[in-house]
Amino acid sequence: MGSGAHGALPRSADLTSAAEDEAVELSIVMPCLNEAETLAVCIEKAQWALRENCVAGEVIVADNGSIDGSPEIAARMGARVVVVPEKGYGSALMGGFAAARGQYIIMGDADGSYDFTALVPFISKLREGYHLVMGNRFVGGIKPGAMPALHRYFGNPVLTGIGRILFRSPCGDFHCGLRGFDRAAIQSLNLRTTGMEFASEMVVKATLHGMRIAEVPITLSPDGRNRPPHLRSWRDGWRHLRFLLLYSPRWLFLYPGAFLMLLGLAVLLALSVGPITIGAIRFDIHKLLYAASAIVIGLQAVLFAVFAKVFAIAEGLLPEDSRLKRASRYVTLETGLLLGSLLLLVGVLGSIEALRSWEARSFGPLDASRMMRIVVPSITLVIVGCQIVLSSFFLSILGLKRR
Repeated sequence: MGSGAHGALPRSADLTSAAEDEAVELSIVMPCLNEAETLAVCIEKAQWALRENCVAGEVIVADNGSIDGSPEIAARMGARVVVVPEKGYGSALMGGFAAARGQYIIMGDADGSYDFTALVPFISKLREGYHLVMGNRFVGGIKPGAMPALHRYFGNPVLTGIGRILFRSPCGDFHCGLRGFDRAAIQSLNLRTTGMEFASEMVVKATLHGMRIAEVPITLSPDGRNRPPHLRSWRDGWRHLRFLLLYSPRWLFLYPGAFLMLLGLAVLLALSVGPITIGAIRFDIHKLLYAASAIVIGLQAVLFAVFAKVFAIAEGLLPEDSRLKRASRYVTLETGLLLGSLLLLVGVLGSIEALRSWEARSFGPLDASRMMRIVVPSITLVIVGCQIVLSSFFLSILGLKRR
């Protein structure tokens, strides 16, 4: 392997002292599950990159239960082998990260699809102060047969696009397995997922915490294994999508709920005055029930968004939100109880008025068109008022100070 293709870094380090914790600048972590066919080549390339570019570093193989002799191969090659009993891609990587001694970590799959000799751009960006440096396969190039068409033209672009929209992330390849990062910065994110969605969690949390993120083009090659990959397209794709949605209460609950609630409220107010005719279609009292349902369901979704956000922040899953913090000064248990009680009272008064109208007719037949315009809004207010009162108590429980 020559150095001309990638260039040497302008910074040097003493490789002989790499065994000491403070001297290790870079740890290269490879998750491993039965990678005997390709592991040795990946380790050799990583070690060459460290030597050629005078980087004090180490190669760590995080073994996740291999039975094909992969750990023995790694040990013979001079890599540090870390045994990670808990199964999963994320588990293996977190085990490797915990054992890493470098200031920076570069992670990459040990299947031969990533070129570990081309690490200079990652190291340069990390030394410039970026917290996360992502590889981008779509910019660098995907060799024939390296990525299934389903992943290349649908799975990765769609999931990356959703991630960019939901979290305003700058990353153009959310699921690239070759990436580098500042160890201390990533440790502060408290990453938790154990499966393939670990790749998304790292990008999402780094974005939400305002970390400096850069991208470098990389080339993806066909892996060198004769067995099928561990990735399961639809299962793991759903897990990524599920993670993205669960980490964005705004898009999962707040926006759909607010739209549904406002739409229902507009229809309810319009039909409470009288029927509406649009073209040949007449909207009357029966649509009031659907409008009321939209209000109740929409409000519940909005409340779920608040609950999810408060809980996620309290548990350290999401960073503090300044807007939520400002709102919490005014949206308290007392204001929630007051608002809910007022709505409940108005609903009860409306129901009493409907009962008096029925009494005036000696509890006999009523004009359904008139009565429904009183009863449905009144019942809706009773339900909404009760929801707000109960939710205020629950929100206060979530906001209790915990050690």
